[in-house]
This record gives sequence, structure tokens and C-alpha cells, in this order.
Amino acid sequence: MTDPTRTRLRATFAAFAALSAGALILTGCGTSVTADTTDTADTDHMITVANCEREIVLDGPPEAVVGLHPAQTELLLRLGLADRLVGQAQSTAQALPDDVAALVEDVPVVGGAMPPSREDLLSVEPDFVYSPTTYEFTAEQGFASIEQLEQAGAAVYVAAGGCKERRMDGEVTDLFLDLENLGTVFGVEDAAADLIAESEADLEAVSAAVSDVDKLRVAQVYVEGSTLQGIGAGIEYDILRSAGADGIFTPEQPAFAGFFAATVSPESLAAEEPDALVFSVYDDAHEAATREYLTSTFPDMPAVRDGRLIAVSSADMFPGTLGNIEVVRQIAEALYPDEF
Repeated sequence: MTDPTRTRLRATFAAFAALSAGALILTGCGTSVTADTTDTADTDHMITVANCEREIVLDGPPEAVVGLHPAQTELLLRLGLADRLVGQAQSTAQALPDDVAALVEDVPVVGGAMPPSREDLLSVEPDFVYSPTTYEFTAEQGFASIEQLEQAGAAVYVAAGGCKERRMDGEVTDLFLDLENLGTVFGVEDAAADLIAESEADLEAVSAAVSDVDKLRVAQVYVEGSTLQGIGAGIEYDILRSAGADGIFTPEQPAFAGFFAATVSPESLAAEEPDALVFSVYDDAHEAATREYLTSTFPDMPAVRDGRLIAVSSADMFPGTLGNIEVVRQIAEALYPDEF
């Protein structure tokens, strides 16, 4: 990936840190979708969406939609909404799966590896914008804020696990809430139910496979240069838990009380003697650099000695993506290959 991708990941960590300190306020916990039952001619088709402590009122299914990350674009495509897309964002941050990529060949790209600028996003005149996190609406970065989009007539939906008050204790299954909501908003309840059923079956299969294993002690880390961060909360932690791992870093630890990541020293990580290390990467070069750092820094660590260095895509760790489901299985199979 490009340098902007690295910038975006660094900025995302910084933005989430700001969120945990309360610097961004237009977020919160995602909740369900309910149809407005007011019995008037003007509101027969109104839909009310409760999302991130905001109420989104729609006068019908959106017709001009932008997915602000390929993971969100993929979900929209799998719900059969290709004809509603007027823009796709951060398209160089992650390639769409081959079976749906052709569906967006003619959909304008707004932004590259970074979220689109305010002007670029507004230029495609969306009436619905779907984002993995609130970072994509950071006005200080030049992005369109939620208020600016609403003033332009666009509803904004943030993946439930990417909302501020959900960010620290989000779960993989938050994706199902998003699918239910999108199914109701766009009138594609059956397609949403099918995706939920498939994902639930995948998670249940993993859960059954690892139910009787002796859990390995696993540390989830992120390495940039020589900076080592432990990941101990949020959807990232729940992904590890769902894969049958005994996480070394947990939400109960003071270091992760206010933010899902914390800088850790190599000495403290080595002292934990993890059986495996899970680390997120944004491209092949980053994976190679991270593996080199981990193997050279911790040659005697059980995780390194036994070859349990598990790289996962940073994009699959974003809230509200089918990648959350896929990476649970990926980690579980790497930890317990004999169970699959």
C-alpha cells in the first residue's frame, strides 16, 4: 500500500485516542433500526435509525450511497445495492474481493488510501454515507463532518463497533446489528438475514472447533518501526477471544482503560512469554518488517521459537466488516490447526 495508507493508520490511532479523551463528540453506541409508525400521509415510509447516539430519519430507502471504506462498500454490494452507489472511498487501502470488484468498475472513486476530502465527498451528492468509524468525519483532517453532510442532505451511518462509546468494548457480532439496520434502511431484509446467518454459522463453527482446546496465551501487537503497541480492547480483543485465544492484553488492565492500544516495552512483552503473536499489517512490506522486528527482538520467545507469528490485515480489523468474521477463523486455524 501507499504512504497515505500508513498515514491513515497512524492518524486513525491518533483519532481514536482523541475519541477516548472526548475530543470528538458526535459518536456513541449503535442501536437498532425501527420503522416510524406515525400514521400520516407524509410519514408512511419514514425510517428512524438510532446510531451513535444520533437519530437518523429517512423518508425512504437512500438512492445515492457512498461506502467510506472498501469493507463498507463490500457489504453494500453483497446486499445487492450496487445500483445505489455513487462513490467508493479509500479504494486503494484494500482491494475488493474478486467476485464483487467488477460491480464498482464504473463507480467514482473519491479519495485514495485516505478518506475523501469534504469537497470530493460532497461532489458526488450522496444521500447516505456509510463509514467504519468516526475518523472519516474528522473536520480537522479536511473531511466532511457529520453536520456538514447532514446539512447537504446526506444521512450518516457509522458501524456500531466504530462508535465512540462502543469502541472500547465492541464485539464481532456488532456487525449483525449493522446488517439488520442496513437491511431495514434499504428494504433488503432477506439479503441481510442471509449474510447474518452465514456469518453466525462461521463463528459457531470456529467456537465448536476450539471449545475444548488448551488455550494458548496470545499477545496482539502492532509494530511501526521500532514502536511496539499492545492491543487489549475493542473489537480487536473480541476477535482474539472469539478465536479461542487467552489474550495477554485485556480490557481489565489499566493500560487499556481509556484506549484499545498502549505502547509496551519489549522487556514487558518478553516477560509474558506468549505462545503466539497476532499482528496487523497494511501491506507485504509492513508484514516483512514486522516479522523481522519480532524475530530479531524476541528470538527466545515461545511464539517466535514455535513459529506462531500470525499476520492479519489491518483492514479486516476495522469495525463493521465481514473481515472481522474471516479473521476469527484465520487466527483460530493458525493457533489450533489440528482442530480444523
